Parts: sequence; C-alpha cells; structure tokens
Amino acid sequence: TVKHIDRCLSCLSCMTTCPSGVNYMHLVDHAREHIEKTYQRPWADRALRNLLAFTMVRPSLFRLSLMAARLGKFAAPLLPPRLRAMLNLVPKATRAGNTLGQPGTYPATGIEKGRVALLKGCVQSVIDPEINAATIRLLNRIGFTVVVSGGETCCGSLPHHMGKEYDARARAKRSIDQWLEAKVDAVVITASGCGTTIKDYGHMFRDDLAYAAKAKAISAQACDITEFLARQTLPAAQVKRRVAYHSACSLQHGQQVKTSPQALLRQMGFEVVEPAESHMCCGSAGTYNILQPEIAAQLRDRKLANLAVLNADIIASGNIGCSTQLASGTSIPVVHTVQLLDWATGGPKPEKI
Repeated sequence: TVKHIDRCLSCLSCMTTCPSGVNYMHLVDHAREHIEKTYQRPWADRALRNLLAFTMVRPSLFRLSLMAARLGKFAAPLLPPRLRAMLNLVPKATRAGNTLGQPGTYPATGIEKGRVALLKGCVQSVIDPEINAATIRLLNRIGFTVVVSGGETCCGSLPHHMGKEYDARARAKRSIDQWLEAKVDAVVITASGCGTTIKDYGHMFRDDLAYAAKAKAISAQACDITEFLARQTLPAAQVKRRVAYHSACSLQHGQQVKTSPQALLRQMGFEVVEPAESHMCCGSAGTYNILQPEIAAQLRDRKLANLAVLNADIIASGNIGCSTQLASGTSIPVVHTVQLLDWATGGPKPEKI
C-alpha cells in the first residue's frame, strides 16, 4: 500500500466529493504516520525525505540550501528525477527578507479594531516574504494590530504530511503556546496548506491532556487571510487587471473556502476569471512535486494549459506551494491574493507584475 499512499496528493478533493462525509484526510494522515513508523524505505528515499523534513522547516537553513541549489542548477539534467525536480523548483532569486514580517508587534493605523496573530511560517518566509509584509500593511490599514511571534517558524504541516508526527506535534505545540501568549482575537494564515493543518490542531491533540483544550482554541481562532478580510470593510478600489484565480486545493477542499478570495478581488475592481477543472490540483501538494515529480509535472502542465486560455494579466493563488509550482512553467506573473488586495488599497505594486 505504500506506493499508493505516497501517490496521494492530499488535495482533499475526496473530502469535497464524498456524499457520506468520510474524513479521508484523517485516514491518510494516520496511514502516513503508520508507514513512517513501520516501513523501511530504500535508503535514497529515506535520505531525501529526511533532508526535506529537516531543511524546509528551518528558514535560515532553507535559505542557505536555496543558495547552494542555484549554484548547482547547471547540473540538474545529470541528476535523478527527484533531485532534478527539486532544483527546477528553486526560484531564480530569493527575495530579500522584509523587515515588515519579522517577529514583533505592528500597531494598527488609527483606531484599533482588534489584535491578530500572523503565521510567519517557514518556506514562504524565505521564498516570498513580501506576502506577509503585504498582509501586515493591509491589516494595519484597516485597523488591526498584527503580532508575529518570535518562537514560531513551522506550524508542523510539512512533517505532518510526511508522517513525521513527533516533529509535527512539537512544532505545533510551540506555535500554540506562542499564539495563546499573544492574546489575540484571531490567527491569520496566508499559506493555505498551513491553514488546513492549523485548523485541524484540535483533532491532532484530541488525546493530549495538556494540549487538547489549547489546540481546540487555536483551531477555532485560525482563519485564512481571505476569510478574515471577507468579514471586514475594505476601502473601495478600481484596479482594471484581468486575474486568473487558481483555487488551492488546501483552501477549497481542505478549508472549504471557495468564494471569498474571488469576491474580494472583484470588490477591488479586478476582472476575475477561473480555469476549467478548477477543482483539480496543480501538483504542488507540499513536497509532492519533489517526491512524485512525474505526476506533479503532468498536473502542473494540465493546470497551466487551462489557465493559459484565459488570457489573464496575472495569476493569483492563496498558497506559496501552488505559486512556486505554477511559476515554474509560465511567464505570467503569479502572486498571492493578498498582495493584489494590498496593492488595490494603497500598498505597493507587487514586484512580479
């Protein structure tokens, strides 16, 4: 069964489709944990998985690994498929760390309406720190103080989906403690893959007497940035750009957030179009595009073909994994939804556009 579980994207389309409400997400998570504990993988597979699980959740180390990968990109054609896929996904340049998004408290502009925590995250904070910077600017602008905790980096999602539950839970506990200490009204997340896991903390810690109630409280506070903004009043805007919206699987299937991102963009004046087969995965799926590169590439090309016929100026997505995956196969700028909302309401134009 290992091959078949490994080939599961965790796109969670089955969760949307199943008329009986079977929680396939929990079943697959359980299977992955069981495999990790009981199955002896070939050494090369085991080494790659351990490398990814160790490196990607540590932003400083991940940044260094990207620098090294760029130097070795010339050798990509000579490498095995998985290593070649990993190098091909490396962005041409890592954006400089934005001080807006580093640990600290960012006060609201004018009268404070509330106080929220923002997930700093691991991979996204390295590949595109401007996403969280745009989020802070926008939330401050509409009256919210934003707290970025210093002790939080990875929410546990990446090791969780690789079956490495000990590491996943340790990182989740660290995040839970930080957010409870911050005393916030909501935990806002800009990477939908992380959001799906954080909203499931209550289930993850259901048998942990010390953390069950704490985890449940954080899960109840967690929301995607577009969910949070849909409850607020945003300044009026009229940005005349044609945007193809790619709905990340973790957002539409994992969190059942299906309309608020598009509605917010239209509210800002963007012309929003959606591709055929919008329910299908782009092939990113966390580390899937590295561990299953052939299938991931087929899914990416199919998704990009559906996006190309829309003749859009910009592709918008709510997940860094999707953005990186799509950007590896198109010249159309791929940005986060919140970057467009920030731009429309007075923030800087995204660098990629």
